[in-house]
Amino acid sequence: MKLRKRHIKAIKRATILFLLFSGIFLILSFLTSEKSSITENSTKPKISEEVRQYQPLVKKYAEQYGVGNYMDVILGIMMQESGGRGQDPMQASESYCGERNCIEDPELSIKQGVSYFSKSLDEANGDMQLAVQSYNFGLGFIDFVHERSGQYTQETAINFSQYMYEQDPDKEKYRCLREGSRELDACYGDIYYVKAVMGYRDVIEAEAQ
Repeated sequence: MKLRKRHIKAIKRATILFLLFSGIFLILSFLTSEKSSITENSTKPKISEEVRQYQPLVKKYAEQYGVGNYMDVILGIMMQESGGRGQDPMQASESYCGERNCIEDPELSIKQGVSYFSKSLDEANGDMQLAVQSYNFGLGFIDFVHERSGQYTQETAINFSQYMYEQDPDKEKYRCLREGSRELDACYGDIYYVKAVMGYRDVIEAEAQ
């Protein structure tokens, strides 16, 4: 009888320990999941409300210039260029008049920016990443790529930036804001422009699903 009672007590203790450790495991799993979710949300690129409000205008001109399928990419470009703020949200002045800050109308900025992207995509023979980087570097980057690798790569973007930076005698005007660009002597434009724009595009596409 005593042996049976000890056996029952042992089973009860084992059951209690099992339930206790199971509870601890579930709590730790929940906390880990919550932390992972918070980290993911904090690192994911955010789209500003200013960019979102321009979606109808971007759609209008994207369809007009035959790049309706790239609307999310164009919004990503706007996000990277200005976050949708200011009178020239697409930062399209230089492609429009050859100098900065000549556009003071957001709709004109979007029309010109979309037109320029459409032209870049056409000259890039449909290479979307090449067209996106050329929005930042200028159309000369397309010729540079076609004479070398034939298509966009991160390496050719760095090489072009280095070449343009080296050729310019006035290096004081370069701020080299992109992390790592100064160490590479690649201060012309944004060498990681495509990566940034694609990050915004992915967020916009995910939200639309």
